Amino acid sequence: MYFRALQLRLVPQVSPSAVMNSDMDALEVENQVELEEKTRLINQVLELQHTLEDLSARVDAVKEENLKLKSENQVLGQYIENLMSASSVFQTTDTKSKRK
Repeated sequence: MYFRALQLRLVPQVSPSAVMNSDMDALEVENQVELEEKTRLINQVLELQHTLEDLSARVDAVKEENLKLKSENQVLGQYIENLMSASSVFQTTDTKSKRK
């Protein structure tokens, strides 16, 4: 009995205003955590947007370079065809006329 009574006396009495203050503190901490999370997510989104812009610019540059190289390849292909047609080494032979 004595021990039980002692235990009851050791339980702190909390006033309603203290409960409200602790609730407010917990709410402020929760709001701060949410704000930090939102800020982190916003920064992450902005970083991803910049990365996407950089990648898009790189894709555009590669497309432009690809078109330039295709055009150069066409010119070189035509040049090689002209050289081959002008050279007797690359002329096609007619096998039927040689057999007769």
